[in-house]
Amino acid sequence: MSWYLHVLKNYAVFKGRARRKEYWYFFLVNLVIALCLAVVDNLLHTPGSADGAGILGSIYSFAVMIPTIAVGVRRLHDTGRVGWWMFIVIIPVIGALVLLYFFVKDSEAQSNEYGPNPKQIEDAQFSG
Repeated sequence: MSWYLHVLKNYAVFKGRARRKEYWYFFLVNLVIALCLAVVDNLLHTPGSADGAGILGSIYSFAVMIPTIAVGVRRLHDTGRVGWWMFIVIIPVIGALVLLYFFVKDSEAQSNEYGPNPKQIEDAQFSG
């Protein structure tokens, strides 16, 4: 849960790097919350819930849209790519698969133009 809150605290930070753990834990918690809200929307029969876009889920989706994009951009930075690669998702299926590959890929081992490797920073904090 701390990774989820870490991403929300960096609400609109598009600079720097986000390691895989940060991105995927945020993704997991985000997915669980969205599924729970979809169930609540269906139980309450909120407008749009029959179409899969209930009020509560929609409000939540809009609330986390910027942090989701920001952590995606930082994840791309961690693999040495510019954030503009997020737009590849516009290409149906293939774009999403390419983006998934980038998000699953390991960090660049050394510092890059977006900052130091977050793994090395975290390891230094726990060893010192």
